[in-house]
Amino acid sequence: MTTEDAVAEQKSDTVLSIGLHPSAVDYSRYPQIDEATLTARIAAGENALREAGFDIVTCQVPADPDAAEATLRDCATGGRFGVAMIGAGVRMAPEHTLLFERLINVATEIAPGIRFCFNTSPETTIDALRRGLQAR
Repeated sequence: MTTEDAVAEQKSDTVLSIGLHPSAVDYSRYPQIDEATLTARIAAGENALREAGFDIVTCQVPADPDAAEATLRDCATGGRFGVAMIGAGVRMAPEHTLLFERLINVATEIAPGIRFCFNTSPETTIDALRRGLQAR
């Protein structure tokens, strides 16, 4: 099988949504929210995605890169993903740079040819996914 065949085989509308588990967030950096509020916002965002017709697999990871890699591999087992959305909590905090790199590298290993999109909050995920799916 050629690389092009492998990439074509991976094309899917299934979305892999990767973000920090709410228990892994350092809320001292975000005094306006707490774990319960963030958990509720994430759940509302996921419900909105499903109601909008997105086929989504959610993967909430710990902050430790090794543990996050294992969690991502477990979440993605057997899936075919066209787009991965990595949440702002992973990307925007400097202390998560290694985690972000690891997640990108593992996602591209799991799903060659996968596209990435990025939100700025749980509420902007739908727009990010629409951009990611259109770009394919």
